[in-house]
This record gives sequence, structure tokens and C-alpha cells, in this order.
Amino acid sequence: MNINLPNGTSNNLIDIITRYTQALHENPSSLILLLIDVSIVVLLLIKLFKIVKDSRAWQLLKGICLIILAMALSSILHLDILNYLLTSFMTYGVVLVVLFQPELRRSLEELGSNKLTRFFGIDKDIETKTKEDIYKIAIASFELADTKTGALIVIERDIEIKDIISTGVSMDAEISPQLLVNIFEPKTPLHDGAVVISGGRIKAAACMLPLAGDKDIARELGTRHRAAIGMSKESDAIVVVVSEETGKVSIAKDRNINCRC
Repeated sequence: MNINLPNGTSNNLIDIITRYTQALHENPSSLILLLIDVSIVVLLLIKLFKIVKDSRAWQLLKGICLIILAMALSSILHLDILNYLLTSFMTYGVVLVVLFQPELRRSLEELGSNKLTRFFGIDKDIETKTKEDIYKIAIASFELADTKTGALIVIERDIEIKDIISTGVSMDAEISPQLLVNIFEPKTPLHDGAVVISGGRIKAAACMLPLAGDKDIARELGTRHRAAIGMSKESDAIVVVVSEETGKVSIAKDRNINCRC
């Protein structure tokens, strides 16, 4: 089946469809090749969906898809400068973003989340938590601080962190100060690791968080604080840290530790 394009024609999706249409007119038997081609693509897409659907990669993929959609619209509307920039980004930038730039990768994840306003820098309070939930978390945190019991509590926001939840023990329990305190009780099965709160419920305990390795992080910060900063770099989650050395409560948000008390 000869479906070569004339010189100077770009090899984009529209051109591919045009080539197949011309080939079908010239040789109806090429329909078999078309069906094989489409079937392979569909199988690959299904496999990709199964791999990424329960991880942060799914939101990253949605962000990339939105850029592809914008690129297609800019081509249709003849917005040449915008189309050139988006095309260049898709050609050279995505791999670098995914592999080497956590901040840009996080921006793509935010673009793929349900809250586009955060991508444009419009900050807002936690929407998935009620004041009552925050109050319960605060009570538990300071009760743990009084006994110098170390704790990590992750509050999911716009960017889903199902891959972090999957590393722990599933719970799906109602938030209560008593339960949070009992989870972090020393020498209990779930005390080591982080609790993740999502959608107003305790989704999992003993979860593993990514550790921050930045050289500018103070040496006196322990593993829990490094995990909290690492989590805040990888997502927009808020992480509550209780230090077992000092009994202080800290908040990690947007790659920074603050609100120590």
C-alpha cells in the first residue's frame, strides 16, 4: 500500500488519516491494514490507561492531553505562534519535564486536575475538608505533640495521590482525633509512615512518602520533615508533621516547612 505524502507535507494525524483515505480509494484491500493499525493503537491505549489510571501519572497524562488539544485548536484556528510554541514543547519539552523538573511536572499535574485555577496561580483554601475535619486533625496533632509522638498526616488536595495511598494499609475510616492518635502510638503496626486523608476520610496509614534531597534543607530536619517537604514538592498536598524530638508541629506546603509551634 503506497501512502507516501508529497514532499513538504507534515506527517501529523490529519495527514495520516488523509493517506489512509486515499489508499482505500485506490486499493480497498488496504482496509485490512487499517483495521490492524487501529486495533494495535487501541490495545496500546487500553494498556496505558490500566497502568496510569490509579496514579499521579494519570493527571500528568491529562495535562499533556490538554496541551495536545490546545495545539490542535491553535492549528485549526491558524494561531501560528501559539501552535509553534506548543508543538516545540511537545517535541522537546515533555521528556525533560517528566524526568528532570519536578516543579514543571507538578504544573502539568495541576493542569490535569479538576482545578485549573491553581495552574494559573490562583491559590485557595482546602476545598475537600470541612472546618470540623481540620479541627479534628489539629486536636490530634497537638495531642501527639504533648507526648512527643512522631506523626505524619498528609491532606490530599487537587492532585490525587493514589500511588502514595497504595503504599500503605487501606483504611477508609472517618476522621477522628482518637483514631489518629492511636495510629501513631509507638510500637503499633501502623505507627511508622504517614496517614493520608482524602475526600474527608482517612484513606490509608503507614504510607511511604518521597524524601526531599535538596541541599538547602536544614540538616537538623529529620526524616519525617524531609518526607513532608518531598511530598509537598511532588503534589499540592498539605503535610502535618509532629516531631518526636521536640514535640513541635510543623506544616509542609508548596515545598516549604512553616507554621512551627
